[in-house]
Amino acid sequence: MTKRIRTICAALSAARVFADVGCDHGYMTRYMFDRNLCERAYISDVSAGSLRKAEALLKGEVEEGRCIPVVADGLDGIGEACDLVLIAGLGGEEIVRILARHALPPRFVLQPMRNSGKLRAHLLERGAQLDLDYTFEDGKFYDLIAGTAEGGDCYSDFEIKYGRDNLRSPTADFLHYLAKEKAKLRARLARKGFDGPSRDEMRAKLYEMEVITDAAEGDL
Repeated sequence: MTKRIRTICAALSAARVFADVGCDHGYMTRYMFDRNLCERAYISDVSAGSLRKAEALLKGEVEEGRCIPVVADGLDGIGEACDLVLIAGLGGEEIVRILARHALPPRFVLQPMRNSGKLRAHLLERGAQLDLDYTFEDGKFYDLIAGTAEGGDCYSDFEIKYGRDNLRSPTADFLHYLAKEKAKLRARLARKGFDGPSRDEMRAKLYEMEVITDAAEGDL
């Protein structure tokens, strides 16, 4: 198991009915069954070919009727309420699109590939409570967001943009993320013939990241 998969699995908890949306190989559902963390699970993917990989890994549970494969877009086609929903490996805007068509699941674990801020804003607008919200590194950088449908969390603009746990309890992975992003911005700003509002925006973002880095390093 990669660090990414281990990190996602560590955020999963016991549930009567679990749904793995965009399940790909089905590793996280395999984790749930191996540890008796769920009675029943749905594995969902828009691609029948991708879903077959998960069906092969979960062959025994599928044959027993404990694991239900669904070729569907997001949560569409899942015929019952799920206590815990995992959506990993999709873009933040795509996850928002999936969640917006349904009531928020009682518990969720989300791992967006980009646009995490838009996903946080959507969850908060719908009254969710975010219990985990941080960046980790496994070859590249990923955000993990987990919480519950109710709780009415309140974030600052910076927390929506960067993740609350990253700002309140910064890790070495988050500092490495900031360092790499700052290096990219400096390289772009050093190019000749590049001017205008975009340059000003990049300078502002670089300054913002410098302030966050200074604060984060002071907390470590």
